Amino acid sequence: MKTKIKDLIKLREEKDAAGGLDKLAQRRARGLMTARDRIEYLFDPDTFVELQGYVQHHSGNFGLDKKKFLGDGVITGFGKVNDRVVYVFSQDFTVLGGSLGEMHAKKIVNIQDLALKAGAPVVGINDSGGARIQEGINSLAGYGDIFFRNTISSGVIPQISVIMGPCAGGAVYSPGITDFVFMVDKSSYMFVTGPEVIKAVNKEEVTFEDLGGAESHATISGVAHFVGRDEKDTLDMVKELLSYLPASNMEPPPDAAATDPFDRMDDRLNEIVPVNPNKPYDVKELILAVVDAQKFLEVHKGYAQNLVVGFARLGGKSVGIIANNPGIFAGTLDVQASLKGARFIRFCDAFNIPLVSFVDVPGFLPGRDQEQLGIIKHGAKMLFAYSEATVPKLTVITRKAYGGAYIVMSSKHLGADVVCAWPTAEIAVMGPQGAINIIFKKDISEAVEPETVRERLISEYKEKFANPKEPAAYGYVDEIILPVETRPFLIKNLEALANKSLKLPPKKHGNIPL
Repeated sequence: MKTKIKDLIKLREEKDAAGGLDKLAQRRARGLMTARDRIEYLFDPDTFVELQGYVQHHSGNFGLDKKKFLGDGVITGFGKVNDRVVYVFSQDFTVLGGSLGEMHAKKIVNIQDLALKAGAPVVGINDSGGARIQEGINSLAGYGDIFFRNTISSGVIPQISVIMGPCAGGAVYSPGITDFVFMVDKSSYMFVTGPEVIKAVNKEEVTFEDLGGAESHATISGVAHFVGRDEKDTLDMVKELLSYLPASNMEPPPDAAATDPFDRMDDRLNEIVPVNPNKPYDVKELILAVVDAQKFLEVHKGYAQNLVVGFARLGGKSVGIIANNPGIFAGTLDVQASLKGARFIRFCDAFNIPLVSFVDVPGFLPGRDQEQLGIIKHGAKMLFAYSEATVPKLTVITRKAYGGAYIVMSSKHLGADVVCAWPTAEIAVMGPQGAINIIFKKDISEAVEPETVRERLISEYKEKFANPKEPAAYGYVDEIILPVETRPFLIKNLEALANKSLKLPPKKHGNIPL
C-alpha cells in the first residue's frame, strides 16, 4: 500500500508540473500566473476540486506520441467563489502551447455538461495557441462540441470567458458566444486571423495589440466587456461580477446585506441635471448617488459610451442599470449603443435581474453613416429586448425623452412596470425648436418679426409638452418625483414587484433583428 501511495503522490507531482517546473518558473518570472495559479486565485481557499487531471492525448501524429503530458494542457474542475459553486477550465500554455486537441476538448465539454446539470456558472480561462494541428479533424471537432454547449447553455447558466494570453482562430467563437469576456491589458489577444496572415493576404502591417488587443476589443469592436490592469485585477473583476449573478436561470440573483439605508436621500441629485436642457452631465454621478454604497460595476466601460450599462444593488437586490449618458453624443442612441444595450438587457432578463433605466435621450444619432450601418435594425434590437423582458422594469425619466428613442428606452408602451419622471423631464415627439419649425413653418416665415414669433411659440410648446404633466395625465408616467426621492421610490417598487410573473405567448423563440 505504501508503494501505491508513493506512486500516486509522484503521479500528482507530475500532473502539477504541467509542461515542466522550469516553464512554470519562467512564466512567473515574467509576471504571468500559471494555469493553476489562476484557479487558486479565483476560488475560495481549499475549495477547488480537480477533475480528469490524468487525461492524455492519444495521437501519434508528427511525433506527438513523444510529447504527452498529464492533463493534456487544460485544468478542469469546480470550486467556490464567494461560497457559491462555479465550474472552471484553465488552459495551460506550458503544455503544447495550450493547444486544443481531442482530449483537451473533451475535458472542457465534460465541465460544460456538469455545470449545466448542476445549474452553476462556468468560467473559461483561455490561454492557447489554437487548434492542435497535429490532431487534424479531431481538433476541429472539439471546438464544435464546445461551441454547441456554449449555445445550449446560453441563458441557462452564466458563462464567462477570461482571455489571459492568445486566443486565435476558431477558438475565439466560444468567448464570442459566452455572456462576458474579460481581457488583460497588454497581455491578451483575440483575433480570427493573425497579423502574419493579414500581411500575406492584404499586404497590411498590423500589430497584435492593434489587431486584437484588450484596448481594441474594449473600445472599437465591443468584444471585450472588461479589461484588467493585470491578471489578478482581472480575476478580481470576475469575482465581483459573479457576486451579482444567480447560479442559473432557475434562481434569483443573490442578495447582499443592505448597509445603506433604503430611504437615504442624496441632495446632489437635485443639482446633477443642469437647468440648461442642452448642457451635458455625467449620468454615472447620478447612478452612484442612487445605488447602494455608491457601488456600480460598469459593463463595456470603453465601448459606446453614450449608453451606460452595468450592475448595482438597490436595497441589497441586484439590478441591471441602463442609462443614456448626455456627456457623449448628447446621450443619443446609435448602432453601437443599441447593440450594447440590447445584449445587456437580454442577459439580465435571462437571469432574473430587474432592469432600472435612466432616460435622457434626444433621439437616435442622425447621419448617413448611421442609416447605412443599419440603425433601423440595430435600434430595433433594443426595442425588441425591452419588449420581451419579463423581469421587473423600472424607468426614471430625468430630462429629455423624445420621439422613437423615448419609446425604445423602456417606456410604458414596451411593458415598463413603473415609470417615474423628474420635474425636469421633457417628453415629446421632438425638441421644442424642431417641432415649432415644422408645425409653424409658414406662420414664422410670414411674420413681421419671425424670431419673436418663434420664441413665443417655443415657449408655448415647452409649457405644454416639455414637462412630465401631460404624460402623467395619460398614465404614461406613474409618478412625478423629486430627484432626491429616486432611491427610495425605486427600492419600494422593486420590493412590490419581487414576485412579478409574466408569461409570453408560447413559441420556440422570437426572431430578433440580427
